Amino acid sequence: MTPSRVSGSTSVDEARNALGKRLRELRSSAGLTGKQLAESLSWPASKVSKLENGRQTPTDQDILAWTRATSSEGEKEALLASLHTLEVQHAEWRRVLKAGLLPHQIELSETDQRTKLYRSFEPAVVPGLLQTPEYARALFSQVVAVHKVPNDINEAVRKRMQRQEMLYRPDKRFHFVLTEATLRYRLCSLDIMLGQLDRLISLSSLRNVRLGVIGHETQYVVDPRHGFMLYNSDLVRVETYSAELNLRQPHEIELYSSTFERLAVVASYGGAARAIINRAIGDLAPETPEDGE
Repeated sequence: MTPSRVSGSTSVDEARNALGKRLRELRSSAGLTGKQLAESLSWPASKVSKLENGRQTPTDQDILAWTRATSSEGEKEALLASLHTLEVQHAEWRRVLKAGLLPHQIELSETDQRTKLYRSFEPAVVPGLLQTPEYARALFSQVVAVHKVPNDINEAVRKRMQRQEMLYRPDKRFHFVLTEATLRYRLCSLDIMLGQLDRLISLSSLRNVRLGVIGHETQYVVDPRHGFMLYNSDLVRVETYSAELNLRQPHEIELYSSTFERLAVVASYGGAARAIINRAIGDLAPETPEDGE
């Protein structure tokens, strides 16, 4: 199977299925049908089926109720540990952001401190560590609107800008690879985007930052199906619409490391990367109104 055919959520699905299988075993050992268990807990019958088949993630309360109803309280701690591991792997945005955007930025900054080598591929969005305050604000506004979470955008933007200070630390290395499409997607106003592109040009000159851009004319060796971040060689983070995937399996890290190298090798760097960015600026600039108009 080629890297482009492997989903980043594979291990998460496996963990959820394993948890569901264990729940089914406890129900069977208790001599209960799915319908009987659901009735004893006042649940819809479909909930038992979804939990056992890995189509729904249980809550702590679900686990506690299940073990009580199946007289398997001795399994409670092991099941909760499996659930919490799954929740770390598959961190749903509605749970991660329920207290607002700032707590997640603080959590990311803690990961930043432990990271010496940071690798990021993005096919659509400028990575957070390279964003201007205005670009970050525009994206955070979208998050608040989509997920209906508390609006602490000002605090989140300040924390993201504070996190960017590590770009200037000589003990850390950064390798970013973007597609040219990232430079052109209309995720904010043209003025904000032009400022963001100018910022990328400036950051491309930092000694410990390697910024690559894959131009439209480039022949890919692996398809750019989604963005991901590699922290050292022990964590891969993938952001989907619904959740943040945190992958730590050695085979997943190896796969994403290999995929990153395949993407990085076809990217342009230095003056060639800046030429692609300037090309995007040149295409966008005529659309902005002239001074005095």
